[in-house]
Amino acid sequence: MVAAQGRWVKLDQKGTRPGARSSHAVTVVGNKAYAFGGEFAPRVPVDNNLHVFDLVTLTWSVADVTGDIPPPRVGVTMAAVGQTIYVFGGRDGEHKELNQLYSFDTSTNKWTLLSSNDTGPAHRSYHSTASDDSRVYIFGGCGVAGRLNDLWGYDVVEQNWINYPSPGDSCKGRGGPGLAVARGKIWVVYGFAGMEMDDVHCFDPAHGKWTQVETSGEKPTARSVFSTVGIGKYIIIAGGEVDPSDLGHLGAGKFASETFALDTETFIWRRLDDGLGSETHPGARGWCAFAAGSLNGKEGLLVYGGNSPSNDRLDDIFFLTPSLDAVGN
Repeated sequence: MVAAQGRWVKLDQKGTRPGARSSHAVTVVGNKAYAFGGEFAPRVPVDNNLHVFDLVTLTWSVADVTGDIPPPRVGVTMAAVGQTIYVFGGRDGEHKELNQLYSFDTSTNKWTLLSSNDTGPAHRSYHSTASDDSRVYIFGGCGVAGRLNDLWGYDVVEQNWINYPSPGDSCKGRGGPGLAVARGKIWVVYGFAGMEMDDVHCFDPAHGKWTQVETSGEKPTARSVFSTVGIGKYIIIAGGEVDPSDLGHLGAGKFASETFALDTETFIWRRLDDGLGSETHPGARGWCAFAAGSLNGKEGLLVYGGNSPSNDRLDDIFFLTPSLDAVGN
């Protein structure tokens, strides 16, 4: 069996950087990463520019956009289907939760407001988003009246929302969970539900059924606001908050630095040997922007910025290429 390994690289950044931030979002389309939202000071949105990082030239730019430009926000999520980026929710500068869904066409640089009414997910922030070839999925987050545990899908072809069955009380409402699509199923991993959680839940859209999964192996400690990506049959998680601050969102909790992979066939966790402690490793952090992408032809996890144990916002970019037996099988 091939060892569970991962190689982090720290990417150089040319041009005018967007600046340090956390609670922002990033997604990758082709060889470009698109970043939006976030905060430098707690709960104060930085800007509503769409920042573009070219993964080939390693150069930042600001997209010259038109259309329905979203206002600044924190706790926002993004996902891409094909050449189109989808942005949902977040919290504005008046600390109000949002529920608008926007699309951004990377071929025309045009924003479009797709949904802003009660037919879709309720207002929320610090939720999680994932996508497959035809849908964008929204799970959980912090709602107006508390933490949520609902799952929604937006069909990009039919352009309508789908409200999936509730997972019930076994999957408590939570903020900052991991959300990934693997083997045709939607996976909810950990998150904060008044305490850091270490449970894993799976939804099968074909049968409309939720299952709580019992995992084993080198199981990560309970955590939230970590970086997550689905690669083949694996779910990769990195970092995250393992002990919240007494100051809540105004402070920095205790952050993890390890990287783990969950095999969604065997439900076995494995910790990756990923060069922890080296200069090319992102180290302890949470509240990052993260996305699946490819670098030099290899699929992996992009991590941008976030919050540090010293409560300083970060502006660095790292890319993880995992090496796991039977990736993609």
